[in-house]
Amino acid sequence: MRAVLCSEWGGPERLALGDVPPPVPGPGEVLIAVAAAGVNFADTLIIAGKYQEKPALPFSPGMEVAGVVEAVGPAVTRVAPGTRVMGLTGWGGFAEKAVAREADVFVLPETMDFVTAAGFPVTYGTAHGALVWRAGLKTGETLLVHGAAGGVGLATVEVGKALGATVIATAGGPDKLAVAEAHGADQLIDYRREDIRDRVRALTDGRGVDVVFDPVGGDVFDASLRVAAWGARLVVIGFAAGRVPQIPANILLIKNLAAVGFYWGSYRKHAPDLVTAQVAQLFGWFEAGKLKPHVSHRLDLAEAAQALTLLSGRKSTGKVVLTTGAG
Repeated sequence: MRAVLCSEWGGPERLALGDVPPPVPGPGEVLIAVAAAGVNFADTLIIAGKYQEKPALPFSPGMEVAGVVEAVGPAVTRVAPGTRVMGLTGWGGFAEKAVAREADVFVLPETMDFVTAAGFPVTYGTAHGALVWRAGLKTGETLLVHGAAGGVGLATVEVGKALGATVIATAGGPDKLAVAEAHGADQLIDYRREDIRDRVRALTDGRGVDVVFDPVGGDVFDASLRVAAWGARLVVIGFAAGRVPQIPANILLIKNLAAVGFYWGSYRKHAPDLVTAQVAQLFGWFEAGKLKPHVSHRLDLAEAAQALTLLSGRKSTGKVVLTTGAG
């Protein structure tokens, strides 16, 4: 089978398309004939050896896939060959076939196609978990979403609206802001030409925001601290800007702020039942038309390096998805 291989740590240019034997599902595992695979910022970290998890070389990146169940291992009971599913693989998804644990495989709604499904779980799972589990976002509160045109940011705009929040979206440039607005953002801030602190204060009449969703870090996080309302919650998702911010504890104290980290992938290990219930709710929202996933680029499996470069260079909006030609 075709598979994108990472044989040495580095950038996307070091990836190569190879021909490898298909994996065999073990006990409690499912073999998926991959039709599409979602591309994530974390994939750029894992091939560089900088992610929370570090697989042995060589390996295929790719942590989310969609396709048809081809075979199941012993003790699998929830899905059978021929079932349309999306699956979380951790890595190994950039291939024509991939293995996932049964607990990480979800039967697709009939209305969801493979390309949409491939880009769904990581972004919407992160958005929902950050806002519901960690921030406790309430109806009527104000949510500030950074990187709002990217995959996880755009999903957070939609989930925030589904939860009844007023959403302020930040992004770089009018084209990206237009995407965020089309997906429900109430107010827009172009961080390339506007000061985040000044604009948020103006938009909230000086009160600030109740919840901050921050996958960017750096100066953006520093500005978020200054515009957080009394009792606000700031959820740290990642550091796309490169600099990991240091939080002055006196600001947390004075404004009664809560700054919390969130790594959705860890819930698959520590609270899988919570993830299962979460995906069911998100699928329900999708079928009700509350979530409208946006895929800006669809590329062939052989173009994985280009896909990752598009993502890391911030040339995409929503999701980038690789397809295999199956399904």
